[in-house]
Amino acid sequence: MRKKKAPWATIAGGAVRLGAAAQTVIALRLIRLAKGGAGARHEAKRMVDEKITAALHANSEAARSILAGRATQIPARTLALYRARVRRNLRRLSNKL
Repeated sequence: MRKKKAPWATIAGGAVRLGAAAQTVIALRLIRLAKGGAGARHEAKRMVDEKITAALHANSEAARSILAGRATQIPARTLALYRARVRRNLRRLSNKL
């Protein structure tokens, strides 16, 4: 019988994978910003707007989990939220190279 992975190990693994993907997005954004021009200005504004929106969504999801009595789900839900956003940015920025 296979031993079930500890919840903290799953969260830690997800955080590592998210960090690696986020580094790639940062590199792609830096390339875009270094090119300058209107595209760089748009990307800089989009980056700030996305960070604010993601933080607000993560906070509202955390509050919703607490109110529903599922506070233990907050780390996994937060990682999932950020992972989806990073994946979208990675796809979008990779297509523009």
